[in-house]
Amino acid sequence: MALADPECGISNGADSASPFSDIIELNVGGQVYVTRHTTLIAVPDSLLWNMFSKKTPTELARDSKGRFFLDRDGFLFRYILDYLRDLNLVLPDYFPEKSRLQREAEFFQMRDLSKLLSPKMSKDNSITDEICQSDSEEPSVPPLVGLDASRTMSVASTAHSPSLESKKSGYITVGYRGSYTIGRDIQTDAKFRRVARITVCGKTSLAKEVFGDTLNESRDPDRPPERYTSRYYLKNNFLEQAFDKLSEFGFHMVACSSTGTCAYSSNDPNEDKIWTSYTEYVFCRE
Repeated sequence: MALADPECGISNGADSASPFSDIIELNVGGQVYVTRHTTLIAVPDSLLWNMFSKKTPTELARDSKGRFFLDRDGFLFRYILDYLRDLNLVLPDYFPEKSRLQREAEFFQMRDLSKLLSPKMSKDNSITDEICQSDSEEPSVPPLVGLDASRTMSVASTAHSPSLESKKSGYITVGYRGSYTIGRDIQTDAKFRRVARITVCGKTSLAKEVFGDTLNESRDPDRPPERYTSRYYLKNNFLEQAFDKLSEFGFHMVACSSTGTCAYSSNDPNEDKIWTSYTEYVFCRE
């Protein structure tokens, strides 16, 4: 790796220039980031500061393309890097990953960032983070007796029932692109290829409710819950598993559409035919 320009290099406590170049490429859990060397060492005594000021490039792990490799959450690292740029924490609305981001801040030994992400404590030592605000905002109900009490308890249990709270009406579209090969003369031994990716389209809150941890949000990470997206996809590639999830949460299929094309694997018409198809399934919960 070329040495940094002395004017751009960062001193490691001595007069010599840093062995790192001014622009550095990182591979964090498969996500590629490009940033300045000065940004990575913005927080003294942090893990990144130690890596890029106390060590040499040959001591750090690299991927196959020569990027410095960190085996951490590539999606959350974007917020670590944003903080390093100006030492301010700015998160999107409806950000559900605060606890995980705090864990990343602790791993990178960024104490100030970890404190900003920790739940706030009130004077009576109770957590006042926004995650718990809904619990403290419940109105007090005067004590009731007899039939009124039983009715009140029945209404309260119904209102707090997770199965009923989650039953918001809406549509979710599941799509996939697949291909398969049929031998000469349409033989019965068709060779099917595994589905590469299953896409999910619909309201963000519904998609997260149904698919939970199996949903990959990396292509549209900051979408508010009441907005719509067509950029989510599943971490698995089994259509039946997606259908089971939708059925479990009260969805049923209302429409299906598919298109397909056919091509030969070579110019010889006697060779195998390759069929490629794109299919969408529309599910509804009323």
